[in-house]
Amino acid sequence: MMPENESNPNEFTVQGIADSPHLRIPLFTAILSAYLIIIFSNLIIFASIILDSHLHTPMYIFLCNLSVIDISSTSTILPNLLAMLITQCKTISFLECFIQLYFFMCFACTEILLLAAMAYDRYVAICHPLHCSILMSPKHCVRLVLTVWVMGSFDPVAHTILIANLSYCRSHQIDHIFCDLSPLLKLTCSDTFTFEIWNYIDGALLSVSAFILTLISYVFIISTILNIQSASGRHKAFSTCSSHITCVIIFYGTIICLYMRPTSMYSPGQDKFFALLYIILIPMLNPLLYTLKNKDFNNILKKLIKRFLLSSILK
Repeated sequence: MMPENESNPNEFTVQGIADSPHLRIPLFTAILSAYLIIIFSNLIIFASIILDSHLHTPMYIFLCNLSVIDISSTSTILPNLLAMLITQCKTISFLECFIQLYFFMCFACTEILLLAAMAYDRYVAICHPLHCSILMSPKHCVRLVLTVWVMGSFDPVAHTILIANLSYCRSHQIDHIFCDLSPLLKLTCSDTFTFEIWNYIDGALLSVSAFILTLISYVFIISTILNIQSASGRHKAFSTCSSHITCVIIFYGTIICLYMRPTSMYSPGQDKFFALLYIILIPMLNPLLYTLKNKDFNNILKKLIKRFLLSSILK
């Protein structure tokens, strides 16, 4: 009789997060609730920005795209994870696995680039306010957003093709909650030298470059804010970028914990925990961070709700 990992060579088995029957329903309820909150809160932001012309500014256009990324990235992972929890069917075909991997990396890369673009927008708004309408005109903003999406979409193609062409003869048991690079590389018996070289080069070109651009932007921003004479002026300038700084810190902190921990600290349980943190926490916090203290957005949201309620009553 063939071993289980070789009986169906066209499928992987994703271990997931709950083997105990007592934990499945509570975990399913918690993850489903988080998923619905992510979808609902980000859809509100997206719809509000689209429907009100007063929010058609660079900052809100970027925020609108961030909401799309948050909805899309969680929808790449969580529905499948929820289905595994409730049905206990943990198999995923090779094709579905690599499609999931591609879209996960696609939205992660796009978010990295978008955060850098948002940092640049804040740099222009605070350090060069008189040139803001020129440097971040609607035309330039649209071009920047399109560049972010094109680069984010094309970047994972080589990764996906290279890893899909590896041989998986050790096992087909993925000890993770979805198809991610590290768990898949542990299963291959192929030489991964070419893939690892490309991964380092690509990481340096895209992720590190975007992080450095974000960091440099905030060095200039903080320097400009500290040179403002009045305390109220400093507070007003800082308040326009505090949400983005918090978002960047949480995003990169989670990424570092997930992918850049020392080898001695790696364990499947920690990987699953930090992966869930990345997939759920960031998309849940982004709407709160960007809108909770944003008076302009909250006022427009109230107007849209009143208009919707009024139209519903009149019907």
